[in-house]
Amino acid sequence: MADVEATKSLNGLLNGLAQMVYYNKSEITEDLLKNELYPEMAPEEFKALYEKMKGLVKSIATADMDHAQLEAFLTAQTKRQGGSGLSAEQAAALSRFWKSQRVRVRESLLAQCRWEPTLRGLSWRVDLQTGDSSGNADHRGPVALMELELGRSGQDSEFVCLEFDETKVNQVLKKMADIQESIDRIVHST
Repeated sequence: MADVEATKSLNGLLNGLAQMVYYNKSEITEDLLKNELYPEMAPEEFKALYEKMKGLVKSIATADMDHAQLEAFLTAQTKRQGGSGLSAEQAAALSRFWKSQRVRVRESLLAQCRWEPTLRGLSWRVDLQTGDSSGNADHRGPVALMELELGRSGQDSEFVCLEFDETKVNQVLKKMADIQESIDRIVHST
């Protein structure tokens, strides 16, 4: 019976950590977790458990471990000597936790590292002006019109309209090629 309670408490601690760190639930605190899940445990003992689990979850989440990586990581942690190692029950609880929370934690991490506002949409067209309202021919050449839809999470979109002549389009394309070249250099060097 004590093992069942210990497992429930550890599952609660892991879920509480996820709520605090990844889902921004400010009502979940370290004190709340201690008082609700481990009321009998000494404060320094809880602090050590809390910090150990927080560090392990952070390592697992940062690496976005798949099942095989997680099992290898947890096996290595259980073989560590002294107080820094994991028990088999703790490893099993971490494995269950990560299996159920991986997708949500990853989405949360991605959302936290995104720049705001983000580009939600882009539409464009090319116009060719053939004359003005008095019938005079205007030989400006083609004009590219671009509409960017920008938005912050949970807010309505804002729209920005841009107009480019052929020279500006070529400048933008050159900059985009430079960006692609930089990305390729980084990707191929790692």
